[in-house]
Amino acid sequence: MKKATISQAFQSLLYLPLYVGIHEGFFEKQGLDLSKESAGSGSVALSAVISKSAQFSLHGPEWTAIAASKGAPVNTIANVVNGAAVWIAATPDFKFDSVKDLKGQKIVTGLMPTTSTSLFIKLLKENGMDASKDVEMIQVPLGTEPGPFVAGQAKVAVMYEPGLDQVVAAKGMKVVVGFPKLYGAYAFSTITARNDVDPDLAQRLTNGLEMAVRFMHKNEARTVEIAQKEFPTLEPAVVEAAVKRMLADNVYPTSVDITPDALKLALDTQIALGNLAAQPDYKTFVPRTYIDKAMSTN
Repeated sequence: MKKATISQAFQSLLYLPLYVGIHEGFFEKQGLDLSKESAGSGSVALSAVISKSAQFSLHGPEWTAIAASKGAPVNTIANVVNGAAVWIAATPDFKFDSVKDLKGQKIVTGLMPTTSTSLFIKLLKENGMDASKDVEMIQVPLGTEPGPFVAGQAKVAVMYEPGLDQVVAAKGMKVVVGFPKLYGAYAFSTITARNDVDPDLAQRLTNGLEMAVRFMHKNEARTVEIAQKEFPTLEPAVVEAAVKRMLADNVYPTSVDITPDALKLALDTQIALGNLAAQPDYKTFVPRTYIDKAMSTN
């Protein structure tokens, strides 16, 4: 057994493949004794890898791309979330035929910088609207979006899971836009490692994740059960609805592959917002050895 630490941005339902890998013993089967820590943000999780206090980190690939563009010796080795895991919800009485119906509305969103709000701003722009003029965004701390939305401060909210199903499954709100279906494959959260990471360690981690995502798509009930264990303070029905939605929308990938198109789409969002200057060189940024070996295992 080899020991390793993974620093996740935060405890998130999005990162369920990691938790499934731990609960089902897939990392142990690869000879990896993996411990997870929560950093509080993507940048802090990444810093743990750069400083070598953790071997791996889990967060959006944009953090890694920004650090690499400034000379940090890091790249991204495996996919964990492969869909733009953001949805727009509305009250049952809100008439929605197209994005243009959002003009003039108050809309609850997460505090910038966050991908949910970034994608929303991008969507408005693609539909000829300006987020600063055509809508009134009520920006709130991530995870608190259901509060003002359910309280009636706005008829529309931009949300991640499990917040989405806290208002849809539990409160009867409706989904009007699903970014996973709009964009398809989108490298939303990936595993980061240093360029000089122990290759054997990286392979064991990637293999375990590959086993986990395959398992999730074949064993929905057990996947839901693990999620409920990891999030005991959430209503079980909300967790179940959220996991089933993300499996159906392929937010949870069917393999650890990071395709050039999925990565480009994700990082284009960050470039458009001015957070990243340019796309990284894919061949350097995604060393495919680990992915290809993991995907070829039975």
